[in-house]
Amino acid sequence: MRRPLDMNASEAHENRTAEGAEDRVLAEFAALRPRLIGVAYGLLGSVAEAEDVVQDAWIRLQRSDLAAIEDFTGWLVTTTSRLALDVLRSARTRREAYVGPWLPEPVETEPDPAETVGLADAMSWAMLVVLETLSPAERAAFVLHDVFGLTFDEVAQALGRSAAACRKLASRAREHVEERRPRFDVDPERHRAVVEAFADATGTGDFDRLLRLLDPEAVMISDGGGVVRAARNPIYGGERIARFLVGINAKYPDRTFRYVVVNGDAALLVLRGEHIDGVIALGVDAGRVARIDYVRNPHKFHGLHTGAAP
Repeated sequence: MRRPLDMNASEAHENRTAEGAEDRVLAEFAALRPRLIGVAYGLLGSVAEAEDVVQDAWIRLQRSDLAAIEDFTGWLVTTTSRLALDVLRSARTRREAYVGPWLPEPVETEPDPAETVGLADAMSWAMLVVLETLSPAERAAFVLHDVFGLTFDEVAQALGRSAAACRKLASRAREHVEERRPRFDVDPERHRAVVEAFADATGTGDFDRLLRLLDPEAVMISDGGGVVRAARNPIYGGERIARFLVGINAKYPDRTFRYVVVNGDAALLVLRGEHIDGVIALGVDAGRVARIDYVRNPHKFHGLHTGAAP
């Protein structure tokens, strides 16, 4: 390789131009990265996998002819979507062998709803749970079009299908989402009050108070992934759930609860000392807890920024 002093003025100018172009590409990618992470997370329900996908998209961008890319944003969104869809298809097979129920990876969001209105409205915890019931193609069409606003021509490019086919996929997904999405009480103040009352009753092992807080038809899902202990089957009924929670409290009396906002909704961070032991997302209906999603798998704590280490 020739030394810089051996280069003529034209070669030096070309090198500076190339370096400047690379700097601009890096700056544009950094600005787009949050959106790309959001797209991948919406498709995968996993922060760790979403970050891996976006990193892979960056590597592919570096290996591409930048001058040939006319729509930089479109290229990155399409590439990220395709990579995430590939991961989603393989993840379906892995999740069939997953130990116990599989829940999405929670993301801690800002307490001010104005700061997270997009996430709260489109990628709420309840929405993510419902998205798990869709096929990979349905989920991709719905997330890319309904959540992130891509045109069906852009969705078609990402999925490798016709725009008409993508429109049908999104329509079918939309119907499934509306049918399966729970109609929980979403008033923030009321939700928070119930969540905090639930934390107090669970932390003190108050069976009677838990029973009053729980809907008689409530369901509890625990995700330990075979890494930590968790109920491997859903628990149905307020009384059974209350007894289960009281039993956990008796076994782990050192647990504490911290109020957090997860995917735009009030939730609880479960701590043992300074270490994260889990995240509890609560679905509240008519002032009572109708659904409990308890994420205990420590591999799913990437989206938490409380400062407590798992």
